Amino acid sequence: MDKLLHSETPVEYFKERVEQVMERQGFRVSELSSFYLVQLLDNFVAQERRYTEAEVDVDATLAELLCEGLASEGARQFSRLKLTGDLALFVSGFFAESIARRRVELDYYVRMGGYAYSRAARMRRDELATVFRELSAKFSRFADVLTEISEETLVTDAPSVLRLYERWLETGSKRSEALLRRQGFLLDSSARQVH
Repeated sequence: MDKLLHSETPVEYFKERVEQVMERQGFRVSELSSFYLVQLLDNFVAQERRYTEAEVDVDATLAELLCEGLASEGARQFSRLKLTGDLALFVSGFFAESIARRRVELDYYVRMGGYAYSRAARMRRDELATVFRELSAKFSRFADVLTEISEETLVTDAPSVLRLYERWLETGSKRSEALLRRQGFLLDSSARQVH
């Protein structure tokens, strides 16, 4: 952490973390998608900047952002869909443990974010379309990367075995499954909730 404070920019720090975690998890994505994740982390360092630039109420819920995006047109629609996906990904990665203590399930964030990214991808005809399709299709895996980065940077405590198991049951998280297996648990795929 001292290295970050003395010589690295946030982008450099997050790039290194993302690459290391993806390597450990055996998660391969396009270079652009990896860079997008780094940028997402950098942008959430100053979260208010994201809302100000997008002209969004900071108290808006995920559902409100998505509805506003779907009801809008053009650039405004794209920015709302993108922000919905970004927020869902960040929250489901960095705050999965606190979500588990609420009434809303983690799967809600995964579905909302994946759907928003999918819709945003359909609006583009460039490299970003490919990035958003990949984010949508592999949303849970990207969230796993953010969860591990969160744990490494001490933003959250390491999850308990029960929370790991609940996350695996709800989302099929490959990372949660691997951590449970490393601790000696034999997992039955038929026990998972199919959504």
